[in-house]
Amino acid sequence: MVRFGEELLSAYETKEAIDPLRDQIPNMSLAEAYAIQEYQLHKQQSTGRVLAGRKVGLTSLAMQQQLGVDEPDFGYFFKDMVYGPDAEIATEQFISPKVEPEFGFVLKSELRGPNVTREEALEAIEAVYAAIEIIDSRIKNWDIKLVDTVADNASCGAIAVGSTPLDVTPAELADIQASLLINGEVKGSGTGEAVMGDPIAPLVWLANTLGNEGVALGAGQLILPGSFCGAAPVVAGESATADFGDLGSLTIKFV
Repeated sequence: MVRFGEELLSAYETKEAIDPLRDQIPNMSLAEAYAIQEYQLHKQQSTGRVLAGRKVGLTSLAMQQQLGVDEPDFGYFFKDMVYGPDAEIATEQFISPKVEPEFGFVLKSELRGPNVTREEALEAIEAVYAAIEIIDSRIKNWDIKLVDTVADNASCGAIAVGSTPLDVTPAELADIQASLLINGEVKGSGTGEAVMGDPIAPLVWLANTLGNEGVALGAGQLILPGSFCGAAPVVAGESATADFGDLGSLTIKFV
């Protein structure tokens, strides 16, 4: 697994995507995919990079259909991958970036599975922010199945998050609507219900899944529970907006 972890880490630097791992590892398992992801996490942390939070991916039917999978996955991101409102983000740091509108949960207390309940997850959320995930694939041509994207850190590229919390309570998130705009043109939209039926459900799933491995979600971490709609590609010169209507919006620019 070390070899493939190193190849994926190298792809960040060279911007040369690699062949799908499922074609290189016979009968590749999900456990092997997460082992490759974890290798990269520890290797990157050893260089001093600081974990900022976690993301849950493939939580919407739209994204599952888009990528041909039927279950969620998770990945991680570091503080140096997190941008604020109106950030100008260099596209050259990615291979083939796409964007998704999401909620961003900041935790006020630790969540340690494997028996976290929905009520405990709700209580742990300090604030909810507008967020955009920039997804990217170190796998050639986005030719991914679940094991490929899991090994590739759930296709995480970077995160943008608003500076002001949305004026909502976590209990009402399923009814909130958001749209994804590229250069002001709507590319997709959905309600929080599109995120596993309840945006709190991915947080519970993540806490309990990591809890089975002895890992907790820490106070102060940022958690992205998944996209409202399918991802849209972006190139230099374009802007991306996660529009939450009267609640506000978040816009970033690609250069």
